[in-house]
Amino acid sequence: MSKPVILTGLRASNDLHIGNYFGAVLPLIDMAKAKAGKYQVNLFVADLHTLTTPTNYSELYSQIIGNLASYIAAGLPLDHDDVYLYRQSYIPAHSELAWILDCFTGMGEMGRMVQFKDKSAKLQEDRINVGLFHYPVLMAADILLYDATYVPVGDDQSQHLELTRDLAERMNHQFSQLFTVPAPVPKQHEFFGKDQGLRIKDLLDPAKKMSKSDETGRGVIFMSDSPEVAAKKIMGATTDSLAQITYNVKERPGVSNLLQILALSSGRELKEVAAEYEGQTSYGDLKKATADAVGAFLVSFQTKLAGISEADIMAKLKRDETAMREQSNKVLARVQRAVGLRPAQTETQHGAVLLKPEHEAEPGSAIE
Repeated sequence: MSKPVILTGLRASNDLHIGNYFGAVLPLIDMAKAKAGKYQVNLFVADLHTLTTPTNYSELYSQIIGNLASYIAAGLPLDHDDVYLYRQSYIPAHSELAWILDCFTGMGEMGRMVQFKDKSAKLQEDRINVGLFHYPVLMAADILLYDATYVPVGDDQSQHLELTRDLAERMNHQFSQLFTVPAPVPKQHEFFGKDQGLRIKDLLDPAKKMSKSDETGRGVIFMSDSPEVAAKKIMGATTDSLAQITYNVKERPGVSNLLQILALSSGRELKEVAAEYEGQTSYGDLKKATADAVGAFLVSFQTKLAGISEADIMAKLKRDETAMREQSNKVLARVQRAVGLRPAQTETQHGAVLLKPEHEAEPGSAIE
């Protein structure tokens, strides 16, 4: 590869809400636009990872395409040569490399994965599947297949990135240089910036982040909500009894959350919005202004989304998945030769060549 690789996963099945949009989608798109040109930017849909938790299987495929449309409506470029968009399950090398990496991973290492402990604690025992336990190794395969150096990770994924580094270094030591070792977590934060943007909170319980898991749905503004539905939720948002507006996330989480949402949805600086409302006593006016801004934002986004062509999405996926199969197959073949699953190289007068019977299939055959 001529350029260093940045790699990050996109959610496959989820009804996006404004917390996802402002906290994850927009920062990712801004990063892709800023880094493409100097870097190869790999954006993959983590559809195999989605299967580790309860999923509506009959709707998964349509949700994947719908979420890709949402990213494009938010500004993800389809025509940049250095931005690759692909689905994890359409690149067979992900699954095969994950199995090989499994065989070099210790049970003790996997048992120390905090995210598995946290997620499995929320599930009934008979719903805890092996895939959830295996998740970090598949994530390592996602990264190592493309010689990725930079992978934006939050605190909940930092341990998985360190496992990826450990596996790469372990196999490099045993088999020479098989993999590019991704940069350590501190270097990742230095490269991308530690601040991951504002974290929008639940409207009813501003002590926790906005999440689809809210059973009532009244604390979450989905990107598919109508302006009227969003306004009703905002007007019912929790504030406090102090009757004076000031921005203080720790002491005034409800009011501060509304100020953040107003700033983000109107495209204004938070400092400017906070200064405008500082000392005012009408929470109703703040809620009304926030509802209006969110309504206008949703209408604009939904209009853009309606104009996204599924044919354009599929054309982009077809081009990029072909390129990614070729790229990942080279790394997979390198690993297969190292562990003895494929013939080793031999030196000839023309250089190193792979001794491979003509009938042997290429690794990771294409999926149409």
